[in-house]
Amino acid sequence: MKARALLAEGLGTALLVFFGAGTATLTFGFKIAGTSLSAGVVATALAFGLVLLVLVYAIGPISGCHINPAVTIGFLAARRISLVDAVGYWAAQAVGGIAGAAGLYGVVHATSSYRASMGLGADGYGRSSMIGANAAGAFAAEVVLTFLFVFVILAATRRASYATVVGLVIGLSLTLVHIIGIPIDGTSVNPARSLGPALFVGGSALSQLWVFLVAPLVGGTLSALSYQFLYPKGEDEASVEPAPEEQAR
Repeated sequence: MKARALLAEGLGTALLVFFGAGTATLTFGFKIAGTSLSAGVVATALAFGLVLLVLVYAIGPISGCHINPAVTIGFLAARRISLVDAVGYWAAQAVGGIAGAAGLYGVVHATSSYRASMGLGADGYGRSSMIGANAAGAFAAEVVLTFLFVFVILAATRRASYATVVGLVIGLSLTLVHIIGIPIDGTSVNPARSLGPALFVGGSALSQLWVFLVAPLVGGTLSALSYQFLYPKGEDEASVEPAPEEQAR
């Protein structure tokens, strides 16, 4: 595995956490969107979707822009990445998630109005959920949301001809799952994204972290199994090579 691919995964994950969780902190913690929860949900969903969209085009050619352990386990289960490469990606993503949260913590902690209760965009259930979702509800939601997100990525990246629009499709899918997921548990669909903020926030964010580590990995694996069933040609159908009729043009 090339070092630059690992660097790209770490950097991409750090930027995702900084911009996405940072927007959540500003809208819900500092209330820059006022008292409107809907405005905060939309702003945060768009932030996560937009930063992923631009990162797909920026580092996609280097590492594939997984920047998410759930995406990596989906690619592993779909046999589109080796176990050795997957382990390297997971390590880089974890480091990146922590680094992104550290950078965010450094920025907001320097402000006079910062309070630890603002949470740095950490995910949670129970009292940390807008709708009071319990652990089972949060777990189920994360499995379903991650299933959709990873399945879209696997399907959208199976042909090189989709390269021009793949970033838009993936970014919009992440925006979509955040719109419904934020009121439930803050939306993870990404263990690395949840890990970083939880380590700095501590408390319930850290004790509840297991849901946001396990559930997205389950959802990513299930999406890969469904992908293989719906696209049974496997590697041939998942190839990045143009289709024969396109090569003939």
